[in-house]
Amino acid sequence: MTAMAHESLTQEEVLLEGFLALDAPEGFRAELIEGEIVVTPPPDGEHEKYISRIVRQVIKHARIEMDFSGNKGLKLRSGEACPKNHVVPDVTLAPLELDLFGSADSWMPCDGVALVLEVTSTKPKADREAKRRCYSRGGIPLYLLVDRETSSVTLFSDPEKDDYREHCTRPFGKPITLPDPFSFDLETADFL
Repeated sequence: MTAMAHESLTQEEVLLEGFLALDAPEGFRAELIEGEIVVTPPPDGEHEKYISRIVRQVIKHARIEMDFSGNKGLKLRSGEACPKNHVVPDVTLAPLELDLFGSADSWMPCDGVALVLEVTSTKPKADREAKRRCYSRGGIPLYLLVDRETSSVTLFSDPEKDDYREHCTRPFGKPITLPDPFSFDLETADFL
């Protein structure tokens, strides 16, 4: 967005314009989360191990075929006091039949996304709180959080406004049920 000299930009517009022009270092991930620009370094091997274990199970056991992306930028609706959020989940899953990723821009709307997955890393509070609120505001039906500090997996469901109304937490080693359209128990025994 470019403003003419006589137009004034809101603080939200300036922040969003600056964020979208940001050129993060190679391998780093830049996100705009509740009015804060968050830059995250490349993940470690353990972080990627959890993602691999979950994606393999989804591909093998989900009731319908799922498409996934590991770096898809999502534009999410904002709350009353924060700008439009631009978040990059560790994994985004959507029904293959929707073909959401094939023609999507760098930042796509979240319509049709079935589940997002985050594995805690350098900023676990953002995954536990701010991103949870962002995904709920975006109407994403399921948010799966692998929390490495607490050795647990939490499934958030039933989004309403700024949060999910339901959640289920299981310690590593115990399965957690993923509801429709996945309809299987996600095993976490090899997370230990």
